[in-house]
This record gives sequence, structure tokens and C-alpha cells, in this order.
Amino acid sequence: QQPHLIQSQLQPAAMGAPIFGAVLLCLVLAAAAVPEQQPTLPSSSAANSSTGVNSNSVLVALLDSHYTELAELVEKALLLQSLEDAVGRGNVTIFAPRNEALERDLDPEFRAFLLEPRNLRSLQRLLLFHVLPSRLHSHSAWPASTARMTLSGEHLQLSADGQKMLVGTAEVTRPDAVVRPDGVIHGIERLLVPRSVQEDFNRRRSLAAISAVLPTGAPEVDPRTHRLKKPAPPVPLGAPPVLPVWDAMAPGPSIAPAPAPGPGSGKHHFDGHSQVKDFIQTLVLYGGYNELADILVNLTSLATEMGRLVSEGYVLTVLAPNDEAMARLTTDQLSEPGSPENILYYHMVPEYQTEESMYNAVRRFGTVRYDTLRLPQKVTAREADGSVKFGHGEGSAYLFDPDIYTDGRISVQGIDAVLFPPVEDTAKSGGASPVRKAPAVTGTAKPKLRRGQYTTRSEKTKTKNRS
Repeated sequence: QQPHLIQSQLQPAAMGAPIFGAVLLCLVLAAAAVPEQQPTLPSSSAANSSTGVNSNSVLVALLDSHYTELAELVEKALLLQSLEDAVGRGNVTIFAPRNEALERDLDPEFRAFLLEPRNLRSLQRLLLFHVLPSRLHSHSAWPASTARMTLSGEHLQLSADGQKMLVGTAEVTRPDAVVRPDGVIHGIERLLVPRSVQEDFNRRRSLAAISAVLPTGAPEVDPRTHRLKKPAPPVPLGAPPVLPVWDAMAPGPSIAPAPAPGPGSGKHHFDGHSQVKDFIQTLVLYGGYNELADILVNLTSLATEMGRLVSEGYVLTVLAPNDEAMARLTTDQLSEPGSPENILYYHMVPEYQTEESMYNAVRRFGTVRYDTLRLPQKVTAREADGSVKFGHGEGSAYLFDPDIYTDGRISVQGIDAVLFPPVEDTAKSGGASPVRKAPAVTGTAKPKLRRGQYTTRSEKTKTKNRS
């Protein structure tokens, strides 16, 4: 019975052995899985990247410092995340311009260029040009002359001139203004502009991107004769040339291109008001001719009259004085009857002339007189200093900005002074009505004979008696 009892006791134990082994195996696996879960806890660096930078960071100090203008530009340029990543990789050095350099000393046009949404990349490159991906203290050995790579990818020249520490061409006015464990801020006297941003700013006036320079559907102009091109009719083989000799000749200075067919002919090709609007918009975008654009649109109705003339098939050449020339106008000149309409009428030539055609004319004929919309006054042009000079005496003006706008119907040529007819100058000097007198012959000078005419015997006798 005793062996049977032992066997009956061992039998349930043997049956529970697999269950006990399975439970033990589960406990071992659970214990082994506990240390594997520990590395998934966030580390200190991961916690900093997820919750932001440390409160003692140099970026927080920059946002809370008195360099408020620079901090505002950093926020507008969306650079906080990029600077946080740079600080996370290592120490940085920030060169911060003073607020006055960004408020009053900075060119307003350059500031407006930086704040335009389409120039966000230029603003980001400008600001990252002020950040070095390394720590640089003033009490340490400041480099005498070296180039350091900035976060913008361009090199920044660091140098020392005696006791002065220079960053590019700007002097460090407040060295070690802010010192933090992950970086340092030095105050500099003005903004640093990299070459790439300066090139972007210089290309802003490129008229290649302005659709108003060559509107869609503008007529083609022959560059040789400055006339509108017309489609040539088909010519059968062996026929004489269709182009007559007169059309092949270059027009003289007094011959304006024939007006193209306008709305009155039933073709309705030209929308003069749209073309005038495009040329005024080009003046504004070109820069330096805002006063003329303001007078054309707001102070007078000349823009409407020009649009009507162009719609009727006429062509115009506008001699546009720049803003500096318009600023030299006196109150007496602007208060005269008919001003400023008469002034601008004298600057509009009812011909289509370009800088090349006017220069070729003055080179060929010496002095050229163009009709103006201020009848019967004419504006005189001649060659001077390799350019075209309008007017005479102190009231003359040079062709300053050639071909600002040329679309085959309206041509705009920038000049550096406001032109006045010679009659007005004579009236201002005290004469009621100008009287032209023949030049007196003095000494042994002989009168200049007209080209192409024979001298009669009586004229020879008069010339001999005078001498």
C-alpha cells in the first residue's frame, strides 16, 4: 500500500509540472523585458528638442534683450526652429545690430524689399549671415584677419584694427553683450548685408519681369525705320519688288511714322487707356518718376487724353523728367496759367522715337527740332557728350534713362531736367513778346551761305561791300 500511496501522490505532481514550467517561463520573459523598456524613456536632449530650448538659452536671451528689431525680424523670417536646431548642435555666436541701425539708418526701400513675402529667402539669408556656428568671445584671441563660415553658407570676414574688433566693415560696439552656456551675442553698429542679398536687391528693378514693358498683342516695329510692320502680301515668282524706294529709305527727323489704323477704321486694334495705364505702372515700378506719374493721374487729365490719342492711332514719345528735376520746379513756375498741363505738353512728341533713333538723327543732322503737343512750340535736340541733349542754355536736359517703356505706340525717355520753351524764358526776362533779330555781322566774318544754293552776283557784291 505504501508504494501505491507514493505513486498516487506523485501522479498529480507530475501532472502539475507542465503548468508550473509554463508559469516560470512567463515570469522569466517578463523580467527580461523590463530592462528593454528603460531606453525608450526620453533623454535630456530629446526632452529639450520636444519642449523647446532651455530658458537659459541664448535664443531666449535674444528675444528678451534690447535688440528688439533683430528679434522681430527673426520671428518674421520664421527662423526660430532653424536657430534652435543650430543651438542644439553646438554653441553659436550672434552679431546683433543696434535698433537704431534697423530703424533709422536702414534704407526704407531696402527694408520694404526685405519685408515683402516673395523675398523671404533673402531675409533669411541676411539674418543667418549674422550667426556663426561656433563660440567666439571678445576676451579670447580675436582673429586679426580671417573668414568664418556663417549659417547662411557665406563667409564673414573677422578682423582687428588696433583696439577695434571688426565684423565685415561693422565695428563691435558691445562685445559679450549677452553670454549664455550655449552661445554669446556681440552688439555691432550696423546691419551686415551679404553679397547674395545685395544682388537680389539690385535686380529688383529689372523690367524683364514686368509685363507692362511689352504688353500682349503689341505691334511689331521695324528697328531700322521705326515704323509699324505690316504683313507683306504674297509676291509671285519673277515679279518686281513690292517695297518702293521711299519706304526703304530711313525717315528723317521731321517724318513721324504714319499712324496705324485705329478704332475709326473698324479694326479696333488698340486700347489706348490700357497702354497708358501700363506705361504709368512701369514708371512707378522703375522708380524715380513718381512725381510725373502722380501729375499724369491725379493732378491732370493728361492720362485720359493720352489714352484717347493712342486709341485713335497716334504715337507718342514722352520726355519724362525724373523726381529730382520735378523737385527743382519753383512755386512761380507751377502757379502760371495752364501749369502743369503746359509743362507736360511740351514734353510730349507726337512721334515714336527711341534712344537709338534720336541719337542717330542728331548725329546725322546736328540739331533736330521735334514737334510737341504744345503747339507751336518745338523742342530742340542735339548731340552732347555721347548722348542726346534737349533744350538750350541752362534749361537743357540730357537723356538720362533711355527706353524706359517702348511698346510700339508709346515711348518713354527719362531726362534729368524740366524743359521750358525759349519763348517763356524770354518773357520771364522782361520782354512782353519775343522779337527775333538777325545776328549782327562784325569784323570780317562772312555770312554763312545755305547749303545747296548758288550765290547770285548781287549777293556776292553785298558780301564784298560788307567786308
